[in-house]
Amino acid sequence: MKNKRSLWVSLLSVVAIAAIALGATLAAGWSPKLGLDLDGGLSVVYKTHRPVSKAQLDTIVTILDNRVNAGTSGATVDSQGGNQISVSIPGEKNTQQVLATLGNTAQLFFRPALCYAPAFTVAKGKTASTGPLPTCAAATALTEANIGVQIDSSNINGYTSNLNNIQADTQFATYKSTSPLQDNKNDTVLLPAAGGGRYVLGPAGMTGTAVKSANAQLNGGQWAVNLNLTSEGSTEWQTLASKQFHAIIGIDLDGTVISAPITSPTSSTPTNFNGQVQISGSFSETEAKTLATDFTYGALPVKLDRLTVQTVSPSLGKSSLRAGLISGLAGLALVMLYIVFYYRLLGLVVLAGLGVTAALLWATISFMGESLNTTIDLAGIIGLIVSIGITVDSYIVYFERLKDETRSGRTIRTSVDRGFASAFRTVLAADAVSLLAAIVLYLFSVGDVKGFALFLGISTVFDIIITYFFTRPFVVLLGKSGRGSEVRGMSVASGLGVTAGLPS
Repeated sequence: MKNKRSLWVSLLSVVAIAAIALGATLAAGWSPKLGLDLDGGLSVVYKTHRPVSKAQLDTIVTILDNRVNAGTSGATVDSQGGNQISVSIPGEKNTQQVLATLGNTAQLFFRPALCYAPAFTVAKGKTASTGPLPTCAAATALTEANIGVQIDSSNINGYTSNLNNIQADTQFATYKSTSPLQDNKNDTVLLPAAGGGRYVLGPAGMTGTAVKSANAQLNGGQWAVNLNLTSEGSTEWQTLASKQFHAIIGIDLDGTVISAPITSPTSSTPTNFNGQVQISGSFSETEAKTLATDFTYGALPVKLDRLTVQTVSPSLGKSSLRAGLISGLAGLALVMLYIVFYYRLLGLVVLAGLGVTAALLWATISFMGESLNTTIDLAGIIGLIVSIGITVDSYIVYFERLKDETRSGRTIRTSVDRGFASAFRTVLAADAVSLLAAIVLYLFSVGDVKGFALFLGISTVFDIIITYFFTRPFVVLLGKSGRGSEVRGMSVASGLGVTAGLPS
């Protein structure tokens, strides 16, 4: 009785999870986000004008990703071999504007930080605020008076402040962050910070061209970033640092604040400044080196040469989607008709299992599209279709093992457990091979193959879960209840080729 109860719990839990996940997804209005070849859009491949390091290439990818995803969800940016970068933007119609934006080199600005801003929130039924940004309130301004920087007597080079006590200015909550596409040097902007939060920043006092070089090094046991400025940059820094004496300078790389240090010279008008600036803090080695790379890249922009441009019309994408779905569903229907004809009641178990799997996949892919901007293209759909074959194979392996058990003289009641134990080992081995192949393809491939591997891998994991927590209890309950043998012509026994639970 206890074993039977656990089987029911397992079976109903899977069904409930699938139903709740699908219901929540539909209620939220989510659906899978379609890729370039299904939704139309723009695909462009760039190559750096000169060879760059992997760190610089990764920085370029991050910058381009921030640009395209600022206004378009579901865009993907991937680095390829030979210093090439692939950009795909599903659903994009204004291709000329996007190409012009992507072709620009990165912008690095040093801006005075005016105040903190809260996360963007708009009440239901309201709209976001538009127009010029308001002036920061005096109480929230990031000025020397509010920050209250003091020299720490216990550390001659250290400073203390009350930054944690300065609240975000709530009047900016209804303003969206400034798009990287609109991040202009002479404007006041509202930008997100790499570590979280948002800043209101004033017009730039210095650009990345003022930085001659940057490097990370250990300084008194802590990692810091050293900047070497050009002669013109030195003058610009003196002016900006004097204006922001004991206040924050926000360093803006392509619409994101990558660092926001407090200027802490001993004098607001340094006389022996030699173009050397050091940014210190609680940096790890990786953080310091990444920041130095960002400064270097911003100071030495890399021109991107456009290799190929492909525009896919939405009508062509929809035709491809329709053709793929029709062919997939037609093939699935034929397979299901044969499965039900051959395995009778057990064939209905396959139908129910595929329904549960489909609900979970729909919810998962929709959630990934909403939260991670993951898109599904034709290659991904092919991966799902291939996974259906793998899933059906798992059922067939179990059912054929049941046949072997009953033909050897055992009843269905005793065969369902023994048959699953041996069949599940085979299913695990087959799924492990598929999953390993999917992982290898995902890690070492680019473009469409990556999508195929991703959705094949997700489906394979679901196959293992469904086989153990849904198929096993469903078939065991049918085999042991006796009711599975009472449906004339559709019983479990007839599907296994035995009579009344005994070998034929």
